[in-house]
Amino acid sequence: MQPIDKRVVQNCLDALSKKDVYIHLETTNGAYASHKDESFLNASTFIRNAKIQFSLGKVTGDGPFRIGLKLNEGWVYGEGLTHFEIDEMGRLLMAGLNAKGQLAIAFELSEIPFDS
Repeated sequence: MQPIDKRVVQNCLDALSKKDVYIHLETTNGAYASHKDESFLNASTFIRNAKIQFSLGKVTGDGPFRIGLKLNEGWVYGEGLTHFEIDEMGRLLMAGLNAKGQLAIAFELSEIPFDS
């Protein structure tokens, strides 16, 4: 993965808009902290292979970045994204890594389902 290039990511979002795409969105803040501090509230999100279609996709911020997708009935967004890649299958894979390189958020879009 490489640091997010807003222009490249925006072009990818534009290319995927108005198409059926599968989303993988995962956040975690506790996998690294809760076992060290029992008072730490572990909160996370996981959604995989939900098929969505968005009419507008935007990357905002100066880093870490926010990605927002406008759906017919609402929005999906992820914040804290720092890195991305377009893999050999054409999937847009984005991640937010903390200062220790640990994954805090994964936000991925694909025209084909992700492996289960």
